[in-house]
Parts: sequence; structure tokens; C-alpha cells
Amino acid sequence: MIVEIQKGLSARGDEAVIDAGGCAVIPGLHDHHIHLNATAAARSSIQCGPPAIQNADQLAAALHNAPGAEWIRGVGYHQSVAGEIDRAWLDVHGPDRPIRIQHRSGRLWIVNSLALSRLGTAAPKDGRLLDSDPCIAKALGVFPPDLAPVVSDLLSWGVTGVTDTTHTSQLKDASTLADRTGPLRLLAMGDASMDAAFAGNSLIGPRKFHFHDHDLPALDELVKSVRAAHLCGRPAAFHCVTLAELMLALAALEDAGAINGDRIEHGAMASDAAMIWMAQMGVPVVTQLGFLNERLPAYETDVPSTDKTMLWRHQGYLNHEVALAAGSDSPFGDLNPWKAMARAVKRPVGFGVDEALAPEDALAGYLKPAEDVSSDPRRLCVGAPADIAILDRNWETSKQDLSLVQIAHTILDGLIAYSKMSSTNPH
Repeated sequence: MIVEIQKGLSARGDEAVIDAGGCAVIPGLHDHHIHLNATAAARSSIQCGPPAIQNADQLAAALHNAPGAEWIRGVGYHQSVAGEIDRAWLDVHGPDRPIRIQHRSGRLWIVNSLALSRLGTAAPKDGRLLDSDPCIAKALGVFPPDLAPVVSDLLSWGVTGVTDTTHTSQLKDASTLADRTGPLRLLAMGDASMDAAFAGNSLIGPRKFHFHDHDLPALDELVKSVRAAHLCGRPAAFHCVTLAELMLALAALEDAGAINGDRIEHGAMASDAAMIWMAQMGVPVVTQLGFLNERLPAYETDVPSTDKTMLWRHQGYLNHEVALAAGSDSPFGDLNPWKAMARAVKRPVGFGVDEALAPEDALAGYLKPAEDVSSDPRRLCVGAPADIAILDRNWETSKQDLSLVQIAHTILDGLIAYSKMSSTNPH
């Protein structure tokens, strides 16, 4: 806990003294939208999409050069590389090993014939498995990946807390995740099975509703589910990457009655009318500040010109008085928050340059309280948790290019969790 803030404080007893050298000192960042297990698993996978892989020849080479002799797990595929690849394509262009490649949306797995036979599932003959994570986990077994490298990287970027937004999580999954994330503060979303345990449990976050444009639930059924969560005091979070998904979520919240903590995830497509509706209900958005730049080549060709100014809006939310928080959506987005902030500040031409954020507003997205992203950004003040990031430069220099910012020290719960000057991470 921060107990005193004054100029010229003297150390008491064995208190450590850190000379910040005139550099910026800020609250620890919070990644408000991340998938921890998937992020860790992606690190032992090969990249199959932009920017690392740009065409079919590069993808084939990456598959043949994959280390090991058994399963090949690929991530980040996008059809701009080689089109709508399927089992037959992988059989021809891949090595004689079981292969499964995840589309960058996170919903589609593409497998070859050998993998299809290993999975033993009644999958489509083309080897394109949609929303099949539970079936794949059942067939292959669940082996939780090592989260230590992910935690170490987050601490090195000044991140002291995360919200895991995996919609299938249950209470036991959240508890296990908390045990594996070391010192990081964790809020875990999940399914309806966690509703009853929400009251008084600081680990449990909103109930996650993960629907899709091609298969939207009936409004009355969605309202019923939202009300069930609200009766337990649990807010609702809605995965919304299309305008249709966003409008359905807002209609459900209006019917059920929005409560504090309800939120929109992504908000990738949003009209002014939708933003006005959100503001009227006090519903915030947790968006990804770097996605537009990270996926720019695909957006330039795939998104109709009439929609480009509605894509990944940021300043527009603030102009409409909609609270804005930020998360990486890792592994589907870059885990480094400073790169994401920099991308939000420099908006590409043709995608609503007036949606660019000021550096201070980009940073504020990572400073919102985990349990209530509608609130003001956290500040360093007496009584606040001693979660602190000390930058390697002052703020005036930092905001010239946020992607260059590095962290000198990360303090979590009053203890040094990361120090750039140390050859090893204290965690």
C-alpha cells in the first residue's frame, strides 16, 4: 500500500530506495482483455500468418521447417496468405506429420488428414473445424502451458494485472489460472457456472457472452441469460466485432437493465448511433488499440470503403462519452501494451485519422480499474495499492514514440517484481 507521498522522503529502517532519475512513475498497467493459456501455447507454435508469413510458399516452408517430429501447431493464419486452405492443401504442401493451424480469429482450426485421424472426431472432410476447441482438447488431452514466460514479459512492460476473457472458463479453471500467474493480479471471466460464486469473490469477472454474426442467439434468450447473471450481481461482457453483434448486445442490456461492470469487448465496428446508445446506458468498451495497424494489409483489401471509418474507433468513443479501456487480446494481438498505444496514436490514412488518441488517453486505457473500467484511471495516491511502473524516460520524451518506452522497474504489492538492471527477473 502507498502510505506516504512527499518530496524528500527519507528511508525508514531497511526500506529500499530507487532513484527514478527524473523518469515517469505511473500506476502498474492492466491488460483488460487477454487469453493467458492461449498466449503461452502460441509461443510453442509456428506463425502462419502476417506479418511473419505473407504467402503460400512461406507457409509451406514454415511447416516443413517446424521443429520436432510429431504434432505441428500453427497460429495466426489469415486467408490473405494462401486463400481458404483445407485438409487437402495441407496434405499436399505440409510434411508427413499431424498438423493443426488456427485462424487468427481464434475460432477455426484447419487440420490435415493425419491430424484428422488422430483426433478421431466426426469433423468435416475438408478438415476445417469451427469452434471445436473442446473436442480437440478432449482428443489430445489438456496440458496447461507454462505461463512463467508470459508473466515475465508482462512484468517487464509494467503490467501488474490482467483480465483473462476466456468465455469457456469455469471456477476451477480460474482458480488454477490464479495459481499459475505468480504475482499478477487476476480477474477471470467465464461461463454461467461461475454466476453463483461471484458475490464476494474478487477473482471472478463478468460473464462472457461469445456469439457470432452467422449464429446470433435469439434476443429473448440472451436477455434471460443476462438477467440470470445480474441476479447474482455479476456483470455481463459481450464479444462484439461486428455492428450486428454490438447492436444485439446493447438491445439485450437495455431489456435486461445494464448494471455497473457490464461491458463491450472489442467494439471493432461501431456507428455513432451505437455509441450514443452505449453512452445512454453507461456501458464502456474494452478495445484493442493496436489491431488496426497490426492487420492493416487485410483491412485495406477486405473492408468495404464505407465501413473503414467505423473500424476500430477510439477517439469516437471518448467523444461520445463512452468509457474506453484497452487490452491486447493476446495471442491474437501483440502482447506489448506500449506498441499498441503507439499504434493508437498514429492512425493510418483512410481509416478515420480523427480516431487517433492522444498519448495520455492511450495510456489511460491501461490504467482503468479491473473491476470497473467505466471509472477514472487509477492514480498514484495514498491508500492505493503499491503497483507501480517506473519508466526509463520522462513522459515528455515517452509520448514522442510510445513504442520505444521501456520499464526500469515494476513494483507489485510493494515489492520489486521486475528490474531492468537485474540480469534475472526477481519473480
